[in-house]
Amino acid sequence: MGNGTSIGKVRGLGSAKEGTHHWWQQRLTAGSNLVLMLWFVVSLALLPGYDYATVSQWLASPWAAVPMILLVFSTFYHMRLGLQVVIEDYQHDETRIVFLILLNFFALSGAVLAIFSILKVAFAGAA
Repeated sequence: MGNGTSIGKVRGLGSAKEGTHHWWQQRLTAGSNLVLMLWFVVSLALLPGYDYATVSQWLASPWAAVPMILLVFSTFYHMRLGLQVVIEDYQHDETRIVFLILLNFFALSGAVLAIFSILKVAFAGAA
């Protein structure tokens, strides 16, 4: 038993079985954000200078560009997961769908723009 009332089953008010997956994704992205952000801070601290030429030369290395792209992806995905929960919890009318679509558009466009910028600097080098 324990599956809710009969009327709840008929109305479909039971568990959607999606909460655990979302919860794990949010925890995994939080962990990856922590590791990648620590890498980023330490990497920047070890640079000899912070001028454009030095940073772009550093970012031209695949050992810097790939973790930076992973950091951007993980950060934007984590942001989307967190804000999705806020919208679903506090927006109860039909505008919820509009906000979720706008959130997805913003997260995707922000991540694509940041990754494009990283790739542009990585492939152009310190030119």
